[in-house]
Amino acid sequence: MIERRQLKNFDFTLLVTTLLIIIFGLIILSSATHATMTRGDDQFAYVKKQAMSFLLGLIAIGVILKIDYNAFVKYSKFIYVINIALLTSVMFIGSTHKGAQSWIPIGTFSLQPSEFAKIFMVITFAVYLANREGKLDRFRDLFPTFIFFGIPMGLIMLQPDLGTTLVFIGIYFGMLFVAGARPRNVLILILIGAIIIGGVLTAQISFGLDFPLKQYQLDRLTIFWDPYKDSRGTGYHVIQSLISLGSGGLWGKGLYQGTQTRLNFLPEQKNDFIFSVVGEEFGFAGALALLILFYIFVFRGIRIAMRSKDMLGTLLATGIVSMIVFHLLVNIGMAAGIMPITGIPLPFFSYGGSSMLANLIGVGILLNVYVRRQVLTF
Repeated sequence: MIERRQLKNFDFTLLVTTLLIIIFGLIILSSATHATMTRGDDQFAYVKKQAMSFLLGLIAIGVILKIDYNAFVKYSKFIYVINIALLTSVMFIGSTHKGAQSWIPIGTFSLQPSEFAKIFMVITFAVYLANREGKLDRFRDLFPTFIFFGIPMGLIMLQPDLGTTLVFIGIYFGMLFVAGARPRNVLILILIGAIIIGGVLTAQISFGLDFPLKQYQLDRLTIFWDPYKDSRGTGYHVIQSLISLGSGGLWGKGLYQGTQTRLNFLPEQKNDFIFSVVGEEFGFAGALALLILFYIFVFRGIRIAMRSKDMLGTLLATGIVSMIVFHLLVNIGMAAGIMPITGIPLPFFSYGGSSMLANLIGVGILLNVYVRRQVLTF
């Protein structure tokens, strides 16, 4: 349970910032979806589902705060096994959407295990690295960590879910660096990975193979260099996103007034390109305001990692911050046409119940580490 004196150390700034981002996201989601609904449909159906996930996330935060995060040490192996089991089950009972078999249907809802896999890996990898503190000096010490992370990452790649796989890589290196691995060894590992990936993709392009990436995924990865090369096909998403961002000007066209959004020119406007809706309807000022909120969130997350009482808390906070930062950089970069289109959602903003709930569980972990940052002596 949380002691009363621990509540005095509660990070209300982080929680309020998160709530502001989510509220802003619900407003934008209502605009991004209302024009696509047909007559007679509930115009706020998506908003209501997202709000329900938000409420479940708040409950999850309350539950997590009552548990000392050091309890993760006891259950980390069980969590890892559950994670692998869920990711494996998707291959047999999962439903396919947008070319990826990533969802498990549960009644009228769908669960996306890969979203929760990110949180599970942050928890289990934090315990794994904390138990090996001071034992990551040699390059060969990093190979067991690669296997530990590589098994669930490989299962996600088989779905195939390229975006989540890339997020895993961001979490892995962020946590590994903070755990004390030598920067030179981490850099060598990054270079080896880049060479392998580059070689595999080059071979795929040269020989027309359909593995490890499907052709549409490969096209989405490369089209951002020159979207006008296929302006009516793969490049259409990027072009419409840039038009949306540019047309908003300084103050935007106003809520529900974005023509790209309202006339449904902007694809995936409730998911991948929801930041473009912000730019069109609230302009540069609105986009900047959102970025400032995310900056505050990340700053508080880093502060929590630095003030943790132990390495486990530091690694947990680092994993959550790495996850959020990677999402931000790639999603906003996609909207701005400077990053490949990988289907990575904007945290707390893009439509998706699993994503919202998983991210709020991450917030709960951050708050948990912060309220217990001081060692109690009674």
